[in-house]
Amino acid sequence: QVQLVESGGGLVQPGGSLRLSCVASGNIFGISAMGWYRQAPGKERELVATISSGGSTNYADSVKDRATISRDDNAKNSVYLQMNALKPEDTAVYYCNLKAIFEEVWGQGTLVTVSS
Repeated sequence: QVQLVESGGGLVQPGGSLRLSCVASGNIFGISAMGWYRQAPGKERELVATISSGGSTNYADSVKDRATISRDDNAKNSVYLQMNALKPEDTAVYYCNLKAIFEEVWGQGTLVTVSS
């Protein structure tokens, strides 16, 4: 059974930075992409950024100039999200996502609060 474990959330001041980490464990076959999504209170879950098995990246317009998604090229089962210049509207629960040939897995989420 594949599990995703996220870390790195917390309270950050506006303009600050943070780095989220996600590590996948278990038997994983045919990963096609990993990524980050977020859900703010009262809103639907939305894409933040994804990275494909080939290294192609995709970002939401709202974070495009402030976020960088990367992965561990040695292990290929870890993904990271560096976010800079954080804004209060970035406050949300951030979820790690893994897409593979036979399954899609979500992490439990990590809360990011941007506030002074």
